[in-house]
Amino acid sequence: MRMKCTYRLLFLLTITFSLLLLLGTTGNVFTIFTLFSCHSFPPRYSLLNSTPAHPISSPAPSKDPQKLVLPWKSVKSEAVVSSPSTQHLRHHVISRMVLAVVCCGDRVNETRTMLKSAAALSRTALTMVVFTEEALKPAFREMHATWPPEVRRRITLDLHSITFPPGQDAAAWRKLFKPCASQRLFMPSLLKEIDALIYVDTDTLFLAPLEELWGHFSAMNSSQMAAMAPEHEDLATGWYNRFAKHPFYGRLGVNSGVMLMNLTRLRGFGWEEYVVPIYRYYRLAITWGDQDIINIIFHFHPDKLYVYGCEYNLRPDHCMYMSVCRTAETHGIFVLHGNRGTFHNAKQPAFRAVYRAWEQFQLGQDLRQDLYYPMQRFLLATTNTTCGKMHAAFLKMLSSSVRLR
Repeated sequence: MRMKCTYRLLFLLTITFSLLLLLGTTGNVFTIFTLFSCHSFPPRYSLLNSTPAHPISSPAPSKDPQKLVLPWKSVKSEAVVSSPSTQHLRHHVISRMVLAVVCCGDRVNETRTMLKSAAALSRTALTMVVFTEEALKPAFREMHATWPPEVRRRITLDLHSITFPPGQDAAAWRKLFKPCASQRLFMPSLLKEIDALIYVDTDTLFLAPLEELWGHFSAMNSSQMAAMAPEHEDLATGWYNRFAKHPFYGRLGVNSGVMLMNLTRLRGFGWEEYVVPIYRYYRLAITWGDQDIINIIFHFHPDKLYVYGCEYNLRPDHCMYMSVCRTAETHGIFVLHGNRGTFHNAKQPAFRAVYRAWEQFQLGQDLRQDLYYPMQRFLLATTNTTCGKMHAAFLKMLSSSVRLR
């Protein structure tokens, strides 16, 4: 018994000495606890595969590497910003918008349908920036050439090749998650003449004027440089909080399929000087590629992110079991995101119905007769499904746009 007490006393003295030593080294009790948190070090298997001990061990970025807030440094308190009312956003004066997308492989028709939806519902001057492969550029030129003259006068098509900044491993970045998806991580340096843009995945469709989404730029505070919607709405079904092996934003992470990017602020922040070392540090832990990198950055810089509601990026996850996006039911859906191929397969008939209506619609046709009514008819045929039960939300914003014309 006396021997056991002696061992326990020695153990407690060792722990106390270690804590005092750490406190003397860091000068910060919070940092001591951060060192033992699950997000303070890379996943165990990353270390076993010779991942660099620090992200910054790769070639140093052009600016002072000490500015990087890396995983072992203290994390600021999170500031989640709710989206302002739609009425507030409509009063924002917009001179020209920029919409960006990256298209590779077999996503041409899907991308052209998305661009058509943006062109049909917007009324402000718009530049469409398309990063794509050389072989696909003629398809986009043909698309723009067939649009009515009044649409082409308002909308500029700006085609770019898939490219990455000098010194980057282009082959590795191209293969990250989906072909070319990581291209948008480098837009701040590739589009130096552009101040701000809306990036969307190819599998998105607009159900409201692009101006509604662009208006969030005016609601961002002076420190915020990007805006996104949460990845999930509840912890029970969240992916990041249950499975992620890396840090992520907030409690549920954010989905980057619809992302407002203030490129001027991203450049001032040194965005790419974070992207590259974070990728090298966490490359064996990330599942969703560029989205995970974005989540990691905003985990350590939550004050730089503006969060809007799920109605601006509604995905099958929001209705596959039951409707969990209450704001979409109240205000309507602004942007529909058919990830996991739901625009083309039979898993979510309501998503397929919306895509079918946009696919058949041609610019210059009547929005009410040739888009709204067919979409309504297609959606009513899906009311026996969970997403189809909220068909009114799919049509709400579109009906407002139709009534205005």
